[in-house]
Amino acid sequence: MQLVRGLHNLGPRLGGCVATIGNFDGVHRGHQAILARLRERAAELGLPSCVVIFEPQPREFFSPDQAPPRLTRLREKLELLASFGVDRVLCLAFNRRLRELSAAEFVGTVLVDGLGIRHLEVGDDFRFGCDRAGDFAFLQRAGATEGFSVEAAKTIEVSGERVSSSRIREVLAAGDLATAERLLGRPYSICGRVLHGQKLGRQLQAPTANIQLKRRRPPLAGVYAVSVEVDGRPRQGVANIGMRPTVKSDGQAHLEAHLLDFCADLYGRRLRVVFRHKLRDERRFDSLAELKAAIEADFAAARAYWHTQQPST
Repeated sequence: MQLVRGLHNLGPRLGGCVATIGNFDGVHRGHQAILARLRERAAELGLPSCVVIFEPQPREFFSPDQAPPRLTRLREKLELLASFGVDRVLCLAFNRRLRELSAAEFVGTVLVDGLGIRHLEVGDDFRFGCDRAGDFAFLQRAGATEGFSVEAAKTIEVSGERVSSSRIREVLAAGDLATAERLLGRPYSICGRVLHGQKLGRQLQAPTANIQLKRRRPPLAGVYAVSVEVDGRPRQGVANIGMRPTVKSDGQAHLEAHLLDFCADLYGRRLRVVFRHKLRDERRFDSLAELKAAIEADFAAARAYWHTQQPST
């Protein structure tokens, strides 16, 4: 998959494609349906498929403190898009310059001159351009003039429920991993590199991998039974994700995973933590002794959960 970053890298050499535009946060089953249709249209026209995304996401630009937590950071999003057969991703820096483009300028600069677009798939509620003045009807009129077709992406429902990134955030915040998995089409996971931390887990005889989050706040919090992918092999574990209220907080969310019955140096390695079952909410303990007892109880609860997942004989 080709990644093109920024308006300055657009040019005639990239001309001709079938495209869609959006945040694609989570690359959930609704997004996957759009990508499937995109691949079909690209094959019909003999052109590459292209997904246009923004970094930061528009709500993060306008209201960084009120923006919703991301389901996927940029690297994970790109990996998922590649896995669903996208040929090209255009990642536009959402900044003042882009924000001030009129709807007509966005169509002319990005879609027509930059991408040479032949077909566009977007939701019928899609808005764009300065003050969100552009809409689906505007795109249809522009397409008729500039020679590209526009099709509305269909809403996808799972078990009678509309699939959306907002809904997935809601169920993750509630600890409902089963519903999140149905809407995503896969278990929810977070990837990151293992960094050096405070080493508190070692003092409590519960060493953890401190995994870099690179996000203001995650969409879920608490203690979970997890599987951690190490060298492509899943390892059973327990993870705490949140603000660590018992220890001195740095104001940032942390993801710490303990792998059951596993001992190896993981520093610097990139791990995928797959959230399987919520054990409890995060809470503050009055002493390290209470925290240690809670951790031991969490390990026992995780082992009990994983025991139920073993195939019966």
